[in-house]
Amino acid sequence: MLEEKQMSIEKDLKKDGIEVISLLDTQTINLIARLVSEKLALTFPEHHLLYENLFIRLSRLHMYRAKMPDGYAEANYLYRNSSIYFKDQKSYSHISNSAIHECLHHLQEVRDEKNNLIRLGLCDFSDLRTYGLALNEAAVQLMASKALGNEVEITKYYEISLPTISPDYYPIICNLVNQMAYVTGEYSLFHSTLYGDDEFKNQFISLCGEKAFYTIEDRLDDILAVEEKIIYLTNQLNDIDCSDSKVQRISKKICHYKEEIKKIFLYTQNLILTSYFDQAFKEISSLDEIEEYRRKLYNYKNIIGITDDYSFFNDYYLQQMMLLEEKYEQLENPMYSLSLIPTHQNIFAKLFGSIKTLFYHRKTQREKEP
Repeated sequence: MLEEKQMSIEKDLKKDGIEVISLLDTQTINLIARLVSEKLALTFPEHHLLYENLFIRLSRLHMYRAKMPDGYAEANYLYRNSSIYFKDQKSYSHISNSAIHECLHHLQEVRDEKNNLIRLGLCDFSDLRTYGLALNEAAVQLMASKALGNEVEITKYYEISLPTISPDYYPIICNLVNQMAYVTGEYSLFHSTLYGDDEFKNQFISLCGEKAFYTIEDRLDDILAVEEKIIYLTNQLNDIDCSDSKVQRISKKICHYKEEIKKIFLYTQNLILTSYFDQAFKEISSLDEIEEYRRKLYNYKNIIGITDDYSFFNDYYLQQMMLLEEKYEQLENPMYSLSLIPTHQNIFAKLFGSIKTLFYHRKTQREKEP
């Protein structure tokens, strides 16, 4: 029975282009476990990640050296046998982003009494379909990037310029999940990522609504699914037997899918923005809360993705400033107006222009297309 299972696993790995070379020796496994445990324990002490506990769990993992296709991540975790497969290399003393990512996947597993995987952090396997796969992947990737101390940089995918600490792995969904974390705070996001509870989900729903959460969760999965189609088609283009006519057809499909991702991204971003700030506006009851709302909305500009023709945030910001002016006048004597937004037309136009310039002239440090 065990031999049949192992043969089945090896068959699945070969389908993905992964060929096992050998089991890593104990010394190398302990080295990887130590490096990953140190990074996680130092970066996330508030989540009770103790080095000793992490090291024990990770050092017990089966880790393999394997041949992997070009473009593959340096590590791949397989849930069926709780094993990590590392791309063959001379040394494993340098811990990679993907190594931390895959080790986190092992740490976040929740299994039932029959050892069936029922939850993986924010991803739920207990129903007829899987929920939250992309949400979980992005959250894990954000944690891995933070553990390595990555700094925010501007990158460009699918004509979207966006800030991210993960330019090489899942930058689109990482940016959107980071926007969700801006709403709730990172603690609940990473807590649920590690321990597989509903703390993040419930907090986001309380701030933005149940419909918004499930819609965003689904749109993240949609982006991941479309990106997989692009990867599949891109690999077809690398086939030396691919004819010119086939190249044209595939290239056209890829362009279509990229445009689809851009539309889903902007729709999801706008939904996170409005579902939170519309609800937060209704709950303002003091002058201090007005200023806090204004500050939080203004700073939101630093985390969004933009395209050449994106104006939604600018328009929404100006709209909310006018509503804040009215809200202030309801809370305070009108003669002491806070003047959150100028009423003179020329000044108003100048403010709009300056905000527009602020968003559209963001410098792109790094541009990539998959």
